Formats: sequence, structure tokens, C-alpha cells
Amino acid sequence: MKITDVECLVLDRQFPFVRVYTDEGLVGIGECFRRQPQVVKTLVDTTLKPALLGKDPVDTEVRWREMVAAGSAADMGGAVYCAIAGLDIALWDLKGKALGVPIYRLLGGKARDKVRMYASSMRRDMTPAEEARRAASFVDAGYSAYKLHSAVPGAIDHPADQTIDTVREVRAAVGDDIEILVDVNGAFSTHHALEIGRALEDLGVFHFEEPRPHHDLEGLATIADTLDIPIASGEMIYTHWEYRDLMLRGRIDIVQPDIVKAPGFTEFQRIAALASAFGKPITVHNTQPTISTVAHLHACAAYANIPYAQEYNIEPTSIRDEWPILKEPLQVNYGYLDVPEGPGLGVELDEDVVNRLAAA
Repeated sequence: MKITDVECLVLDRQFPFVRVYTDEGLVGIGECFRRQPQVVKTLVDTTLKPALLGKDPVDTEVRWREMVAAGSAADMGGAVYCAIAGLDIALWDLKGKALGVPIYRLLGGKARDKVRMYASSMRRDMTPAEEARRAASFVDAGYSAYKLHSAVPGAIDHPADQTIDTVREVRAAVGDDIEILVDVNGAFSTHHALEIGRALEDLGVFHFEEPRPHHDLEGLATIADTLDIPIASGEMIYTHWEYRDLMLRGRIDIVQPDIVKAPGFTEFQRIAALASAFGKPITVHNTQPTISTVAHLHACAAYANIPYAQEYNIEPTSIRDEWPILKEPLQVNYGYLDVPEGPGLGVELDEDVVNRLAAA
């Protein structure tokens, strides 16, 4: 089997998807991280596609290395890895289709049939009472965990921060049995993160995410060593070498790779093995609720060190909620998503919707 064509489509002007075509009629699908979609599309069309044409898609490790070399990813970083991620997912989809098995089988087998999800709120415009009512509504819908994004992004120790007031209101609204997760996107100084973290411990928060930016390894280590609450980080890095430093030097407790940023299943395997070697559980970062979520479901099904509830974006998303691009949209039932059983990713795109959104 040989790759005959590669295309990148930007859906609804913001979501980059890829399709990899073969001479046997099989087509692999993948999704890239959504920021700067035109940059990602340019990289796919002009740099990575030529490295794949005429090659066997089943040799995923070799294709991954060729894409890294073609994109000078070790030098260029971020956007190149995001472009590679979508293509690598598509190659694994092709490999599964060619072999007639789901991707989780290619990763070693299925440890679980369904994955518990947490409701991830991205809004920062609500009062503590409003956030509490929202959290309670998702608990009523069957979720057993809820994440809020608090603090002021890009600021440090901003006086407008309402993290503790919000968590206090949410805890009162949902009760003691519901997990609350708090993500502040690196918006605290080390000393203030310690102060906030102690208050979050008293409120029974499940994990404290990115109290310091991912690059402040010393600050993260101080916070992780001082507090009992688990410290989570990893959404802003890409390679297993960076995760090695985050674990060894940053001493975080929970690792958060995102398969559409850390480049695809090929690199996710290495990150998962590294986390297992260091005894670190994984909770994936995942804000894209279609193909990205499906890819994460296969990884979560296969690896034993992904034990907790996983992220599911509850904010309105056009390609899920207005114009569903999956022929059979994902359905969260009582806070769980089933792991797809079909070959490859196990899902199909609604080509009419995809082509209409790409043309728009």
C-alpha cells in the first residue's frame, strides 16, 4: 500500500483536519491542534506531504521520523509537531484499517471498554455562583468530575482572581463526592500558588493544573514538593524529552499530553512509557471533541497508567454541535464515552458536512 495524496482541510475556518489517501482505496483521517490553522495547513501541504507521497503508511514509526526530519521539527517545534500529529493519527487510522483492527489493539489491547470523562468548562466570565450552578447541572447530567479554568490568563497573581471563592461555591453545590479540578494556566507566582494550593487542599480539589508555566521547572518542583494536592502539567509541550524534564526536574504528579500537539500516537506511546517508568499517571489534555477525542479514547483504553477521568470540552463547538462532522457523533452517557470498536479510529466523517465546511 502506498500513499497517493495528502490533504489538509480547515473546517469552519478554525479546525484543521487531514486525510491521507492510498492506492488501495483506504483513507486515513486525523485532526491537528486548532490554533493557527492556516500555518498548520501550509506545513502539511508544502513540507510534510512531499515526505509521505509514495510511502507505505503502515510503517508509522519510519513515516514519523521522516516527517520530523522534513519539517526540521527539532529546530522549529510547536506548529510542526501539531501538523505531524494530525498526519500521524491518520497513518495509524490507515494501519488499523489495513489490518482490520481498532487502534487500541495496535497499542497493545483494551484495558477498559469505556472512559470516564470530566466536564471541562473553558469559561472565565462567570461569577462563583454562576459557575457553581453550571457545575451542578453537569453533575445532574451524570458527570462525576468538573474542571474550572480560573485566574486571569497572562497575568500573575491578578487581584481579580476568584479561584477560591469559585471552588468554594462549586463544592457547596456539587457535594463532597464530585471531583473538582482547577486549571490556572500558569497565572500564579510560586509563593501565591502555594497559598492557593493549601486552600484547594482544604476544599478537596482533585488536581491543581499548571500553577506555574510549564517552563518554570524549578517553580513547579517547589510547589509539587510542598503541597499534597497533585500538580498536573504538560499541555504546552510536545516531545518525550520535554516530558522527561517535566517529570524529573518539575516533579509534577500528573502528566498531561495532548495527542494533537504531542505528535500523534507514535510519540504518545513514548510519553506513556516514560510516565509509566517514573510512576506518573496520565490525564490527557483534550479540548477538541471530535477526532482528537476519539484518538484519546484509544490511548486511554490501552494504557493502565491513565486511571482518572479524562477531559471533555463542554463548550459549544460548531463541528460537534451545529454541523456534526462525525457520521455517528460521540455520546457521553452518565459521564462516560465508549471506546470505538471499528478498524482504525473506528469512526467516519460525514463527507458532505466536511466538504461544505471546508468550502466555506
